[in-house]
Amino acid sequence: MKKIFWVLTIGLILSALFSGVLFTGCSSSASGSGPEVGKLAPDFTLKGLDGRAVSLSSFRGQPVLLNFWASWCGPCRIEMPLLQDIYEKWAGGGLVFLAVNLQEDASTVKEFIAGSGYTFPVLLSPGNEVPLAYNVRGIPATFFIDADGVIRDIKIGAFFSAGEIESKLARIMP
Repeated sequence: MKKIFWVLTIGLILSALFSGVLFTGCSSSASGSGPEVGKLAPDFTLKGLDGRAVSLSSFRGQPVLLNFWASWCGPCRIEMPLLQDIYEKWAGGGLVFLAVNLQEDASTVKEFIAGSGYTFPVLLSPGNEVPLAYNVRGIPATFFIDADGVIRDIKIGAFFSAGEIESKLARIMP
């Protein structure tokens, strides 16, 4: 009986690894073409948890880390503490950090953010317009946008170290 349990357990772990869930994030059904490295980031306006409207274009002149996530996404939860550390370390140095929650209601997101002690700005994307504009097919998805509004790097899947994030920030920070 124990042998069967261990064979099944190892099989499930290998299946998860080969399916890419741990490395590419939670899948989404978005389709279409989206922005590319070297191209202008699509503008959008979304409401924050405080109810105020925020437009990406209002941050022109500043580098932006744009992260798409959801509270139900395991890989998103893995990288959240790293993103909080990056926010605390770099926000004072001019980095704009925008975490865009996908299709969850405000109360769910507020509860998750407060319960986890995160302090970075969260925007709500109740529909598909913004993720489709960015061709988000899986989450987490992170876009590194320079001060001119140009995408300099894209990461699909979770970050597993602050150093990995900082190596990408080097492409957009002055």
